[in-house]
Amino acid sequence: MAAGGGLFDDEAGQGAAERLPLAARMRPRTLDEYVGQAHLLAPGLPTRTAILEGSLGSVILWAPPGCGKTTLAYLIAQYRGARVEARSAVTTGVADIREIAKRADQHRRLSGKPTLLILDEIHHFNRTQQDSLLGYLEDGTFEMVGVTTESPFFVLAPALLSRARVLVLKPLQEEEVAEVVRRAVADAERGLGSRGLELVGAALRHLVACANGDARLALNALEAASLQVPDGGKVTLELVEQVLQRPALRYDQQGDYHYDTISAFIKSVRGSDPDAALHYLARMLAAGEDPRFIARRLIILASEDVGNADPQGLVVAVSAAQALERIGMPEGRIVLAQATTYLASAAKSNAAYLAIEAAIRDVEKIPLTPIPNHLRNAPVKGYRDMGFGEEYQYPHDFPGHYVAQRYLPEGPWNTPYYRPTAEGYEARIRERRKSRGQEGDPDGA
Repeated sequence: MAAGGGLFDDEAGQGAAERLPLAARMRPRTLDEYVGQAHLLAPGLPTRTAILEGSLGSVILWAPPGCGKTTLAYLIAQYRGARVEARSAVTTGVADIREIAKRADQHRRLSGKPTLLILDEIHHFNRTQQDSLLGYLEDGTFEMVGVTTESPFFVLAPALLSRARVLVLKPLQEEEVAEVVRRAVADAERGLGSRGLELVGAALRHLVACANGDARLALNALEAASLQVPDGGKVTLELVEQVLQRPALRYDQQGDYHYDTISAFIKSVRGSDPDAALHYLARMLAAGEDPRFIARRLIILASEDVGNADPQGLVVAVSAAQALERIGMPEGRIVLAQATTYLASAAKSNAAYLAIEAAIRDVEKIPLTPIPNHLRNAPVKGYRDMGFGEEYQYPHDFPGHYVAQRYLPEGPWNTPYYRPTAEGYEARIRERRKSRGQEGDPDGA
């Protein structure tokens, strides 16, 4: 179906349009006006062709805020020639879905035209609500465009995903956001063009950088700044800074940005970059992340990635968690920063982590043999009569508080499990083991 004409057909409609927010007025009316998502919508690609031909079918649009999900959903409906039912999953129930299906069936019988359900925030639907869609999508009662900022592969049932393919939208690039802003400044019909404003270059760059890929945020900030400028005036950097205050933080404690940020944080500490680690720590704290979650991850890291190269690391991490519980926030940020910088700067070893993983693999795969008699507990005479505890040599009775004796049970164990590195304190452990001729010495393993 060819794209439709103007959004408004009379003067009253035009007046209503002028009262809409700038971001709403500047919504693309055709696919050619749509900015971004070239990996899906570049000329000649299958998704673009299917939209233009009205044959896309049901889809889930997954992307961060401000990437154009809702706009694309309406464009899909427009090219499909479909009657639109737009709902939010937050306020829609199973009974509402039945009513939508009833109206869609009646409309199809009377006009022969399809209905397209645009379901915003579809991740809020529980399994029962998701199941209520299946039959209608299967028999074509209506088609659906689900819109979500959450990973559909985690929050939607496989049965629903089999009936609506997922289209992953990407955050807009800075030049794409800049293009949206420039259009809004120049467009005399829907944008600010009739006011003759000039957006100073530095202001545009700051606006785009702070928008962080969110075109709606950029347009909202532009509109707020423009209201403080007379016709023919300049939107300056200082004005944009006043409006924005700070960059918008795109972060969801249950979504992908949550996991991406904590992943980057842990990897920065593991990589011994305290500055990068502090950057991601600041992101999380500014976005309202639970500081106890961060403290727990630092405790895990202290054993997994620092280990015996600096045993004090675990002490610092546990103490930080305890201090956080006692003093709370915002002062707790200082404690987390101390633990973060200490662990990032500490010597690193994952030898303890690798050791327990190797030992668990052996225990799970190799038949377990009896514990050697000399290591067994013998609290009563009957056990002693069976030889439990016999020939055990007490290490503290020997020079250096060490005596060579067998501790492992018989078996084809893939030892040594623990291979101390040459990093930090672990180097001393390594030398001590080497001096005793223990199997754990990496050079002799």
